[in-house]
Amino acid sequence: MARLLGVEIPNEKRIAASLPYIYGIGCSTAAKILEQAGIDPGIRTGELTDEQVASIVNVITSEK
Repeated sequence: MARLLGVEIPNEKRIAASLPYIYGIGCSTAAKILEQAGIDPGIRTGELTDEQVASIVNVITSEK
């Protein structure tokens, strides 16, 4: 499982479905985060590169 902001999210699910495992992120917020990060919402979490994960975390932390 991947860890984002201290929360383990499943590798086998699409990233758009995995982000809502993080408290405070729903489906629509996950879509906005992925759009801002420039990441395909259909990619599996386990297929993300380190740069893509860093981009997602950067977008999430900049919104707070």
